[in-house]
Amino acid sequence: MKLAKRMSRLGTETAFEVLVRARALEAQGRDVVHLEVGEPDFDTPANIIDAAIVALKSGYTHYGPSAGLPELRQAIANEISSTRGLDVKPSEVVVTPGAKPIMFFIILALAEAGDEVMYPNPGFPIYESMINFVGATPVPIPLREERDFCFDLDEFRSKVSAKTKLIILNSPQNPTGSVLGRDDLAAIAQIAAARDIMVLADEIYNRIIYDGEHVSIATFPGMKERTIILDGFSKTYAMTGWRMGYGVMPEALAEHVSRLQTNSNSCTASFTQRAGVAALTGPQEASAAMVREFKKRRDIIVAGLNAIKGVSCRLPKGAFYVFPSIKGTGKSSREFADRLLSEAGVAALSGTAFGAYGEGYIRLSYANSIPNIQKALQRIEQFVATL
Repeated sequence: MKLAKRMSRLGTETAFEVLVRARALEAQGRDVVHLEVGEPDFDTPANIIDAAIVALKSGYTHYGPSAGLPELRQAIANEISSTRGLDVKPSEVVVTPGAKPIMFFIILALAEAGDEVMYPNPGFPIYESMINFVGATPVPIPLREERDFCFDLDEFRSKVSAKTKLIILNSPQNPTGSVLGRDDLAAIAQIAAARDIMVLADEIYNRIIYDGEHVSIATFPGMKERTIILDGFSKTYAMTGWRMGYGVMPEALAEHVSRLQTNSNSCTASFTQRAGVAALTGPQEASAAMVREFKKRRDIIVAGLNAIKGVSCRLPKGAFYVFPSIKGTGKSSREFADRLLSEAGVAALSGTAFGAYGEGYIRLSYANSIPNIQKALQRIEQFVATL
């Protein structure tokens, strides 16, 4: 079999590979603490599940419009208008099975060979994977610990060129938990508007924020017409397995993205979309309680990591990840993460799974119980002592 050359440019998401290795160890009788996969460990709120059951029994088991059910697109338009202070119409919304298709479709629709796409590094690996896949040139923006894993604006400005077609932002950020402040976003928006550059704003963690406020770049002058907001239900409502995300974008672009949806997935499952309406319009306390619990876990894991010799950890402002430095151990990120799993039974991700600038770090998800986090901290401390 001779594959198309583009397949050699397609990356992966290491979290799922590590999960497979961890499950294999468990099958051998090993006890593993899972801090590798980024999904809430909470159940989907009952009102959302109930809405899906009603939808199934009411016949929402057939094809729907490629861009999404009208009632869900309206609910999303209302949600974005309310939370971001924007005037959003349903025709500017495209619903997809998970949020990843929005990354795929937007990069596919906007970037091609000769174009440059700027993205955070370390950052969600699918950004770089898709940029390479379509033949565009990836331009990483390093996120450095000394800047609290935020953009160095001077460095950012120096890398913007006449070939820059798209800028990808992620705030709150995976894997570092950093949050872009209003001043930084204003500076980025000014450059994007002046040079007529589109921005893909990955805001999937916008409700999981502990310090400061979530600010969308779409709210700055000249940016609503240049911004694609990526959001979804997986993180806020513990709905990872439901596979439902969405993009909010200029109407003209939404038409093209909807056509890409037609050519790939046809549509998102209708009954899950009805559940999405219930998620957005129903009670929000379960989500708020989940964030409060994440904050407790964040404080525990950061304090515990900083108490381990050779390890240091910044306090993340959002999402549910920590990105501790393991430079003091003298080990590479890959070796540290691999041995941490095989020798100590703690599943973590190498910082380099998120790009070259992740060397010297690992990512731990604290979407696990406090007892398990404490168990993991004890194991990490014992493991580091052996190095």
